[in-house]
Amino acid sequence: MTAAPDSGFKSLCVIGLGYVGLPTAAVFANRGLDVLGVDIDAQTVALINDGKAHIVEPDLGAAVEAVVANGKLKAATEPQPADAFIIAVPTPFKNNRQPDLSYIESAAKSLAPALQAGNLVVVESTVPVGATEQLAAWLAGHRPDLSVATTDNSEPVDIHVAHSPERVLPGRVMVELTSNDRVIGGVTRSCAERTAQLYGLAVDGQCLLTTARTAELVKLSENAYRDVSIAFANELSLICDRMGMDVWETVDLANHHPRVNILQPGPGVGGHCIAVDPWFIISSAPDDTALIRAARQVNDAKPAHIVKQVSQAAAKLDSPVIACLGLAYKADIDDLRESPAVAIIRGLADAGAGELSVVEPHVADLPGDLAGLDQVSLVTLDDALPRADIVVLLTDHHEFRGLDRTRLTGKQLFDTRGIWR
Repeated sequence: MTAAPDSGFKSLCVIGLGYVGLPTAAVFANRGLDVLGVDIDAQTVALINDGKAHIVEPDLGAAVEAVVANGKLKAATEPQPADAFIIAVPTPFKNNRQPDLSYIESAAKSLAPALQAGNLVVVESTVPVGATEQLAAWLAGHRPDLSVATTDNSEPVDIHVAHSPERVLPGRVMVELTSNDRVIGGVTRSCAERTAQLYGLAVDGQCLLTTARTAELVKLSENAYRDVSIAFANELSLICDRMGMDVWETVDLANHHPRVNILQPGPGVGGHCIAVDPWFIISSAPDDTALIRAARQVNDAKPAHIVKQVSQAAAKLDSPVIACLGLAYKADIDDLRESPAVAIIRGLADAGAGELSVVEPHVADLPGDLAGLDQVSLVTLDDALPRADIVVLLTDHHEFRGLDRTRLTGKQLFDTRGIWR
């Protein structure tokens, strides 16, 4: 498929080739644009140029292989001139849970030399309110020879700037990048309109235009809403544990009410979005976010609750062996960012709960938080189960869902996902 001839976009530079950037680059390349993907990791760049994806996501590997083979996608460590730039770099928070925009600032500095009049720069990274305007200011500082769109600028400008947050579900990224509606927030109205022309080449859903600040808050609100809903389910699980009741049955029966839809509890909240984004809202309005803050505290505390439960059970055994199934924050992916499973295993190790046999079929090595701990090892499911006294299910991968339950006979089970009821 080729790009629409009247779009004005024939080339695209995507900065950041992670869980969002690489799929985005592959989708636009598949729609006919010449795409350069940029990443600071030379190994990632080399792998992509060899036609291989460095992350686990259904259909991504085949898509990358195809667009690299036909020359539509290339990777490099430095940006080059293009018609449009998409920034998809990490936006973590600092130790004080304030937003860290250093990656955005670095991206602005790296792409600024490649800017030309008529370019579009879009932030896909999830950011706090006002960050897109800050990006525009950084670009203007680096390129005083170009007029960069600001809320005070009169049109026309040389560089359009906008925010269009990704809204995809890991495991369905390649589908949802094209099928989901897209919120597009421009620093000015013409910035939003120009961005809609770009995404119109790849998005089959609606392009919904608004301001940059509104688009920023929309994405944060979506994830904060989900965080609050999960917190209710997790708090209900704490109540059921204290009262000796089955939270899964409680949720199931409550959801028979026609206007009730309680989510499933779990070991906590992981991933870069839901575990992080609510803090961006809290940092912007600390006096008006009591509910959002409380939800974060409930979900952040859930791993410690599980550590306490498992440790108490292990303390009753001599030399306990604990099989911990799953490191990823959700099923059938390799994403360990903010994963409660990692926090739980680290907590068990710190508590000296016993020998920890970790099973994660989607990674080859233990993450930094666990690597080097004498009592923690990454093993196969077949190696872990026979020796285990306690089995802790942390991620509901399909390998664990389909497990023959007779293999768990005689072992104490902690099913944090409710798949073995």
